Amino acid sequence: MPRTRLHIGCGPQTLAGWTNVDNRHYPGVDRVLDVTIGLPYSDVEYLFAEHLIEHLAYDDALNFLRECRRVLAPDGILRLSTPNLDWVLRTQYLPALWKCDDDAVRDCFVLNRAFKGWGHQFLYNRQSLAATLRLAGFGVVEECRYGESRHEALRGIERHDTYGDEDTGPHVLIVEASGRSSGAEPSTEAQIAEFRRAIDSV
Repeated sequence: MPRTRLHIGCGPQTLAGWTNVDNRHYPGVDRVLDVTIGLPYSDVEYLFAEHLIEHLAYDDALNFLRECRRVLAPDGILRLSTPNLDWVLRTQYLPALWKCDDDAVRDCFVLNRAFKGWGHQFLYNRQSLAATLRLAGFGVVEECRYGESRHEALRGIERHDTYGDEDTGPHVLIVEASGRSSGAEPSTEAQIAEFRRAIDSV
């Protein structure tokens, strides 16, 4: 019997042979679900979430990733993609190229759009994404290239548009997480606590 493969936050870009899950009724969606309140699955072989966690508040994303670890089989793998904060900063906010105040104003709005546009809630760099996955319980975090994987079932499944990566690093972070960890470094916990205090003070 085939093992479960979950495509979470699929939107209209569903994958054949996968259980396609979204919070809206798109054609081809197998189950409409709010993933922030849990994943009613178990023993999942593969779980794929493309451009999803940046749309969740940090704590919701962390809880979602903990759920991913919980529902995956011991040998299960999470493939995750999200915009790369480093790429956003290098390509969207360029003070060295400003020739007038209009350039500075433009970059200010472009950068804020990257953070808050399209429903974005939190952007990750490579290090914070890996630390969050470890905090969620994953022991191994492996960086991947768009469309590439050591696992045949996870190759070529991305559907989002790509941008030029050659000079600025990848515009999107793609990782495969597996195994189990005991948590994140204390320094990560401290940074998260400070972030939560700032958010809660608003």
